[in-house]
Formats: sequence, C-alpha cells, structure tokens
Amino acid sequence: MQFKPLANTGISVPEICLGTMTFGEQNTQQQAFQQLDYALERGLNFWDTAEMYPVPPKRETQGATERIIGNWLATRGGRDKLFLASKIAGPGQGGSQIRGGATRYTAAEISSALDGNLQRLQTDYIDLYQLHWPQRPANFFGKLGYGNTEAGSAQDITALEETLTALSAEVKKGRIRAIGLSNETPWGTLKFLHLAEKLGLEKVVSVQNPYSLLNRTYEIGMSEIAKFEGVGLLAYSPLAFGYLSGKFRNGARPANARVTLFSRFSRYSNPQSEWATEQYAQLAEQHGLTLTQLALAFIKQQFFVTSTIIGATSLEQLQENIDAFQVNLSEEILQGIEEIHRRQPNPAP
Repeated sequence: MQFKPLANTGISVPEICLGTMTFGEQNTQQQAFQQLDYALERGLNFWDTAEMYPVPPKRETQGATERIIGNWLATRGGRDKLFLASKIAGPGQGGSQIRGGATRYTAAEISSALDGNLQRLQTDYIDLYQLHWPQRPANFFGKLGYGNTEAGSAQDITALEETLTALSAEVKKGRIRAIGLSNETPWGTLKFLHLAEKLGLEKVVSVQNPYSLLNRTYEIGMSEIAKFEGVGLLAYSPLAFGYLSGKFRNGARPANARVTLFSRFSRYSNPQSEWATEQYAQLAEQHGLTLTQLALAFIKQQFFVTSTIIGATSLEQLQENIDAFQVNLSEEILQGIEEIHRRQPNPAP
C-alpha cells in the first residue's frame, strides 16, 4: 500500500480509501465487518462515511452506516490505527430525517451534527470532517452550467466565515483533526482557503469530488488548485457506479447491482457514457487489462489525487479493486485514453 501526504498536516494516508455508503442497505453488518477486516489486512486504514449514509437516503436507514462502523470499533478496538472520515449533510438532498431537516452549516448545526456522528461512530474524534456538498446553489451532483440560475437569497445561505469558524473551533476542541470539502467548486475551495488565511482559521486539506474516466471535470480548475495550494482530491465514484467495471456492458443488469436496484442512479447510463465505456473496455482488453484495472490505475497516476475512494458490495469486488492499484499504465495506454477522451470528453459530469 502506497501512502500520500494529506496537504500540510504531516499525516499520510493510503492511496486507497474504503467507501462505506452501502453499509446498512446493500450490505448487512456482518458483510460490512468482513469488508472492514479485509481492508485492514490489506493496509487500507482510511475509511469514509457520512451522516446521510447509506445511500439512497431513507428515514428508516439514515445513520446506519456510521452505526455499523461504530459497532465494529466497539467490537474490534484499534481506533488509533484508523484514519476515519465523515461528513455533515447540507440542505436539500438527505430529506427531513436528518436532524429534522435543520441541515444548514451554521455553528449550532455543525455542533449538533458532529454530536450525532461521534455517538453513532462510538468515538470521541473524527480525523477528517467534510461538508458533504455546498449549502449554496452550485455545480454539483451532475448539474451543468451555473448560467442564469437563481442564486438564492443571502439569508438562506450561511456565511462561509461562520462555517469555517465553527469547524475550526471543533478542531481546537479535539473533536475533529482536519477539515475537508466535498462536491465543491473552484470558487468555493479558494474562498475557504482565503478565509483561513485572512482570519487565521483552519485550512481545508482535501476535496472529495467525483473523478473517473467518464467524469474528468476536476481537471478543469480544481487540479490547478491542488497543484499550487496543496489541497488534494479524494476521488469518489472512480468506477462510475460500476459502469467502469464492465458489468453493465451490452445492456447487462446484474441482479444485485446498485444501478439495477435503484433507478435514481442514472448518471452514467446515457448513450455518450455507454459509448465511451465500451471504448475504454476495448482499450483495456487490447493491453491485457480489465476495465477495472484501467479505470483505477488511471486515477492513481494523477498528481492531484491524494486517495481514491473505492466501494464494494462483496469481498471479491473489494479484492479486485485493491489489486488494481498494483497496475501502472504505460505511456501508450495513457495516449489511448486521451484519444477516447478527446472524442467524447466528460460524458457524465
């Protein structure tokens, strides 16, 4: 397992992070425990969760993922050997089941959310605490173009100064060690960095955004921030809901796959994505690789990526995903990827 620095924190994290959003929905607690045990055996001690999980969000399951991880910690121990990341949910996505719908990034709500995170996880601190998505209208979750959209009234948007001050206070209390963003834009990221410098507050150390062969929009703007500000990417959806594993080729829909079970996961099913996926699959086969190996190795080799978040619903999938990081793509393969990208750039932003 290779490790990379987390900004300027002095902390190194593995190049692979275990995503857990299926725990409590597609995975039982027993299955989740098996994944967590196996991940540690392979040196993968960086785990990511959220108060909203599992996905899709439902009133009856909200918080189950963190509770499962908390039960694992209570049973196995070894909290000091883990780097645990979680998130506070913003408005408009998780529903009223999360803190009664009071999901703004105010000081009071951050404190309340963190109380719940810590209780469910059965720990007294979280290593990396992230804003799950911007509270303001912005380009995230597949939205194309800011354009002339209604920006919302100022009173509905918590000032970023208040949010960062509250998070910094939690760092001083020792309840979180570092602050991260998620589904954030170049403007938002730079604004948080500017406020930290101006007000003497904690700097954000990571941004968790989607990044894959089908969605390389992070390279437009955000990668430059990573280079010059040291805030690296935690890449989520690296296999595009499983499309880049190849299991949905030729219209296949495996019985227990997320896309098969939940119709809301349609981001990667458009004709452009399916065409590009097939091209990448054929490129991988030409070079004796699986599509999974091609997709994950590509992300690993990007300078701005701190860690890639992989999720799995079975131990076999988890093993395949971890093993894929042993692959290094040649210049010829990388050129082949760029050619496909030029012909169909970012089909699923």
